Amino acid sequence: MSPPRHKDLDIEVVLRILREIKGNPEATQRELSSRLGISLGKVNFLVKALISRGLVKADNFKKSDNKNAYLYYLTPMGMEEKARTTYLFLKRKMDEYKRLEHEILELRRETVALGIPLDRQDEGPR
Repeated sequence: MSPPRHKDLDIEVVLRILREIKGNPEATQRELSSRLGISLGKVNFLVKALISRGLVKADNFKKSDNKNAYLYYLTPMGMEEKARTTYLFLKRKMDEYKRLEHEILELRRETVALGIPLDRQDEGPR
């Protein structure tokens, strides 16, 4: 079975994992799961996918009493992917922000047209 392609993975979750690994390479998958609020199984799946794609490397954590502990770090290709993913995520969020801004403007116009003054809009209907 071939590893999942990046576009098959949730870009936001992948970015969050890449950022966590970059900032805290000694974090266990259980710690990543807890910090990111996603299941341990999903973290395991995504970390394995990132390793198989050459974006993350895992080495035994020699200073640990637990010989199964790993030190995760981004490969040069992983750093490039993190930068690219950050850009794509930021672009998506900025587009989303623009759409929301437009929708808010339209909703304000509608409430004013209904006779609800702008200073009362936060109070909701009476």
